[in-house]
Amino acid sequence: MSIQPGHNFSASTFLLTGFPGLEQSYVWIAIPFSSIYAMVLFGNCMILYVIHTERSLHEPMFYFLAMLALTDLCMGLSTVHTVLGILWGFRSYISLDACIGQSYFIHGLSFMESSVLLAMSFDRYIAICNPLRYSSILTASRIIKIGIAIIMRSFLFITPAIIRLKFFNYCKPHILSHSFCLHQDLLRLTCSDIRFNSFYALGLVICTLLLDSVLILVSYVLILKSVLAIASQDERLKSFQTCVSHICAVLVFYIPIISLTMVHRFGKHLSPIVHVLMGNIYILFPPLMNPIIYSVKTQQIRNRIQRLFWGAKVLNHCSVVGR
Repeated sequence: MSIQPGHNFSASTFLLTGFPGLEQSYVWIAIPFSSIYAMVLFGNCMILYVIHTERSLHEPMFYFLAMLALTDLCMGLSTVHTVLGILWGFRSYISLDACIGQSYFIHGLSFMESSVLLAMSFDRYIAICNPLRYSSILTASRIIKIGIAIIMRSFLFITPAIIRLKFFNYCKPHILSHSFCLHQDLLRLTCSDIRFNSFYALGLVICTLLLDSVLILVSYVLILKSVLAIASQDERLKSFQTCVSHICAVLVFYIPIISLTMVHRFGKHLSPIVHVLMGNIYILFPPLMNPIIYSVKTQQIRNRIQRLFWGAKVLNHCSVVGR
């Protein structure tokens, strides 16, 4: 994609890339993407509403689930205006300040989701390996402290690298690779010294995403060891079933990240549309799938949603009959 003369781009404005070669089909592409964003917003709001209104769900496991749903909701909100803006023809460019702000939230929310998944694995470890002390370990005050630590870890440490983006000299064509802004995408367009940002970002990824994934794996090794020590096969199955939803959430988060990394590292020869598609999967797949996973696999959530909708149907039926 090239910048057309009529676009009147300034030095601090960047062109957003949609789906190269499919510009004539944007209206048709916009329909499924709009549906996906609507499902992301509705699904995560539904999870938050159910946990908030159902007192029986006011437990550590569901507090962490609420953190996950809030993170996914914010991820959808942080990208919806640029992705759908391009597809519906409302906008195709973004200012430097807006781009930096969007990259801050995208990367911060990614780190936050990883941190929440780690906290949820700790919750499952305590529930299965040390059930008698579960309520005394994961108290309300401790969960609040964990939540604050997650937010600070996710957004505080990325601030130095993000702030430096404001002072770089962007001398290369201002064309971004995706429909949203990423830290590494902006680095690609600058002629300034980016060594600090490159090494700092790599260190953050190692200390967050990689470390979290290793700790989650270790927690499940310990959980598996504890489950296998249970004499009753039914009890084993029941204990492990409480982890199925979390395992699925971990997979839908880490598989797109690994796939996108592999595409960027080894897929230089691939069509640009593959890179764009993988970027959108990385952004949208976890927020889309997590509410579905927990609605289907978690009985308490599923039952509450069923009562919510069936209750609404009963009320509608009664009002019709009453007329």
